[in-house]
Amino acid sequence: MKYMSGNELRERFLRFFEERGHMRLPSASLIPQDDPTLLLIGAGMAPFKPFFTGKMKPPSPRVTTCQKCVRTGDIENVGRTARHHTYFEMLGDFSFGDYFKKEIIPWSWEFLTKELELPGDKLYITIHTSDDEAYQIWHDVVGIPDERIMRLEDNFWEIGSGPCGPCSEIHIDLGPERGCGKPDCGPACDCGRFLELWNLVFTQFNQNEDGTYTPLEHKNIDTGAGLERIASVLQGKPSNFETDLIFPIIEYASRESGVAYNASPKTDVSLKVIADHARSLTFMIGDGILPSNLGRGYILRRVLRRAVRHGRLLGIDREFLGGAVDVVVSMYGDHYPEIREKQDYIKKVIHMEESSFLKTLKSGSDMLDGEIVRLKEEGKTELDGSIAFKLSDTFGFPKELTAEILEEHGMTLDEKGFAEALEVQRKMARDARDDKTGRPVIYNDRDLNAADLKVDECAHCGKVMKVYPVADAQPVDSVSDGNDAAVILDVTGFHAEGGGQLGDIGVIKAPAGLMRVTKTKKLPDGVTYMAGTVEEGTIATGDEVTFEVDTVRKSDIARNHTATHLLQAALRRVLGDHVNQAGSYVGPDRLHFDFSHFSAVTPEELAQVEKMVNEQILAAKTVTFEEVPIEEAKKRGAMALFGEKYGAVVRVVTVPDFSMELCGGVHVSNTAQIGLFKIVSESSTGAGVRRIEAVTGFGALQYVEGLEKTIGNVAAKLHCRNTDVEERLDVLAAEAKEASQKVKALESKMAAAAASSAADQVKDIKGVNALVQKVSVSDVNALRTMGDQLRDKTGGVVVLASVFENGKIGILAMAHKDAVAKGIHCGKIVKEVAALCGGGGGGRPDMAQAGGKDAAKVDEALQAAWGVIESQVK
Repeated sequence: MKYMSGNELRERFLRFFEERGHMRLPSASLIPQDDPTLLLIGAGMAPFKPFFTGKMKPPSPRVTTCQKCVRTGDIENVGRTARHHTYFEMLGDFSFGDYFKKEIIPWSWEFLTKELELPGDKLYITIHTSDDEAYQIWHDVVGIPDERIMRLEDNFWEIGSGPCGPCSEIHIDLGPERGCGKPDCGPACDCGRFLELWNLVFTQFNQNEDGTYTPLEHKNIDTGAGLERIASVLQGKPSNFETDLIFPIIEYASRESGVAYNASPKTDVSLKVIADHARSLTFMIGDGILPSNLGRGYILRRVLRRAVRHGRLLGIDREFLGGAVDVVVSMYGDHYPEIREKQDYIKKVIHMEESSFLKTLKSGSDMLDGEIVRLKEEGKTELDGSIAFKLSDTFGFPKELTAEILEEHGMTLDEKGFAEALEVQRKMARDARDDKTGRPVIYNDRDLNAADLKVDECAHCGKVMKVYPVADAQPVDSVSDGNDAAVILDVTGFHAEGGGQLGDIGVIKAPAGLMRVTKTKKLPDGVTYMAGTVEEGTIATGDEVTFEVDTVRKSDIARNHTATHLLQAALRRVLGDHVNQAGSYVGPDRLHFDFSHFSAVTPEELAQVEKMVNEQILAAKTVTFEEVPIEEAKKRGAMALFGEKYGAVVRVVTVPDFSMELCGGVHVSNTAQIGLFKIVSESSTGAGVRRIEAVTGFGALQYVEGLEKTIGNVAAKLHCRNTDVEERLDVLAAEAKEASQKVKALESKMAAAAASSAADQVKDIKGVNALVQKVSVSDVNALRTMGDQLRDKTGGVVVLASVFENGKIGILAMAHKDAVAKGIHCGKIVKEVAALCGGGGGGRPDMAQAGGKDAAKVDEALQAAWGVIESQVK
C-alpha cells in the first residue's frame, strides 16, 4: 500500500482518467446552476444532471472531476463517527453514452490495486441481486473470487422517475480488530470493519411514471469515490479526521483552546466539529454564499454558529474561525485557487457573523441552560416551542442547534409549538406590510402573432390591434373617455418596464380620442402593452394612432440606468467580485441598486465608488450596444442579472474598459450625458444585501441645491457664513460638553450631600442597612452615580426612584456584597417596584434597574420596597 497525501491522491485519480480519454473539469460551484431542486451540491454527479437526462450536450463523452460537496442532513453525527462530514470531496469519472461496465470495472480495480497498491485480497465487491453482467466482469475478467462478491438488494440507484440503474460498491477490509466479531460480518455490516471506498453506478434504465423500467438506448457511468476515505486507508489513520486533509485544522483548534486531541471523547467531538465546519465555511463563502435566514445562507449560518458553540465548549470565548480559514487555505489553496484569492473576503464574512453571534451566545446559552434546569426540576423532557423560537429570534440560536443541545441532556424540542410561533411572526409581518396589491391582469392576445408586433423607439405611429378595459383580460371594441384602458399596437415606440427600469409614459392620439399612458409593460409572451386613462373620446380596435413618449422623463431614466451599470462595475472594483445585483429600481427621479455584500459600505468606500463613477462620466465614453449570441456574450465576460432568463441572442451594453452587461433597457449614448452621479444613502435590505440610492443629472442638481439650502438655513441660525458652519458647530459642541461636565459635577456634589444626610433615613432590617428614597436627578447616569455613593455609604441595599426631566421614571437598586450574601436580590426588588408603577425591568442580585410609566404611583411603589427587602433577608 502506497502512502499518499490527500493532494497527491486527488491528482493521481484525475490524471489516471485523463490518460484514459477523460476531460478533466474543475469542481463546480457549491451553488447549483439552473437546478431549483438543490440548495447545495452534495454529490459528484449533481452538476451533470442535464447531461445524464439528455437536456444538454456534455463538453466531452468522458469527464473526470473532484467535486466539492456539502451535506448537512446528519450534521449532528459530525465528530461522533469516523466518516461523517459536512464538507467532503468526491472523486468521480463519468461516461455520457460512451463506455460502460466492461471498461469502468477493470479501470477501478487497476486504479486501486496498481496505482494505489491496495491489497487485492482485502477488497470486497457488492452488486445488485440481478446484475449478472457486473458479476461476470468482476469474477471472470478481474478475477475476484465468489466469496468476495456479495449481491445486495439495496445496490440500486434511483431518485424517482428518470435515469437509474444498479450499482457496485468496492469495500476494503480494515481488519477484524475494527469489526464486531460476528461470523457473518461483511460489507453489509455497519460495524466499521468494511469501509466503502468507491461506488460505481450503472445508469442503464429509465424509471417510468408508472414505476416500470425501460432500458436506456445510451447507457451512462457515474462513479463516486470519497477522497477522505481513501486517504485514511493510504495514510493508515483510524478515521478521516486524522488524515492530512483535516488534522491540521484540529491541531489549530487544539492550540487555540489549549485542549489536547485525544484528551477525552467529549472534547475530541468539538475539535472535529470545528475542523470539519471550517472547511465548509471556507468553501461555501468562497463560492459566494453569505449568511442569512433563508436557503443555503441559513445552512452557512447554522454551520458557523455550531462551530462557534463548540469553540465555547472548549473554552474559546473569542473569535477564532478566521485563523482556521488560514489553515484551510494553506492546505487547499493550490488545487482551489479561488479560496486563496478570496481569503481576506472569506475571513471578513466570518468575522462579521462570528462577532455578531458571540454577542448573544452567552445570553442565549444562559437562558437555555436555565430552561433545561427548570425542565429537570419539573420532571419534563420537552422544551416549549415558543421558548425555542425566542432563542432563535432574539439570540440567533438556529432551531437545530437548540435541538442538539437538548438532545445532549436527553430532551426534545416542541416542533409544533416552534412552527406556531414562527407563523404568528410571519402573519404579523404580512399584516404590517398590508399588501393588498392584486395579481396583474394577463390580457388575452391569443389571436395575435407576437413576431408581427414591433417595438421601434423611433416610431411615432401605429395601429390599435387590441384594446381592453384595464382590469379585464378580454378585449373589447373600444373604451371611452373617463375609463382606464390597455392597448396593444402593431408598432410602438414605448419601452416596457423590465429589469428594475420603469416603463415609458406619454399619450396616444386616435382619430376620435386621446389616451394618457401611465405605464408600459410586457405580457408573459413578450408582447408590449400600454395602460392608462382615456381622457377624450374613444380608443377603438383598428384605430390608426400617433403617439408621443415623454422623452424628458425617458432621458432621466436613461441617465440613471447607465449610471446603475457604472455603479455595479465600481462596486466590484472597490468591494470585490462577490458583488452581484440583487435587485434595482431605475426611475426618472433616482436609482437604487441592491447587491450582495456582508457589511455596511464604509464612507471611504462610498467616496471611492462615487469618484470612480464620476470619472467614467467625465471621460465622455461612447456607450455601445450590440446583439450577439449569448455564449459569445458570456465568453466576453458580460455580466448577467442573476435569475434572469435570456434568449439565444442578447443585447450587450458596454462602457469601454469599465462595464459590460446583458441589458435590454434604455441608456445614454455617451457617459457625459449622465452629468453628475451622487450617492444619497447606503443601507441594509436584509442579511447579506446592501442598497445604495443615488441620483444623476437634474436629480443630482436638485439634490445639491437642497443641500446648499439646508446649509444656508443652518448658517443663518448659527449667525455665520455657509463656509463657517462646521467651525461654528465645533465651538457650540465644546461649549455644550463643558456645560454637561459642570452639570455632572454638580449632580455628583448633590449625590454626595444626599449620601451624607441619608444616615437618618437608613433602617436596619434584620441586620441589613436599607435605604429607600425618591430623588431628583436628570437622567439614569446621574441616578447610578447617586446609587453607587449611597450603597458605599450605607454598606447595605439602596432603592432609588426618580422622575426624569423627560417625564420617564427611573428605578434603581444596588446592594453591597454583604447584603447579597444575606439574601438581597436587586433584580427581584426592582421588578416588583416597577410593576406598581406600570413598568418593568430586572437585573443582577447586586445591581438592577427598571422603568415605570405612572409617576403618581412612585411614592406608593417605594413604600412597598421596604416589605420586599424584609421578605428577602434571611
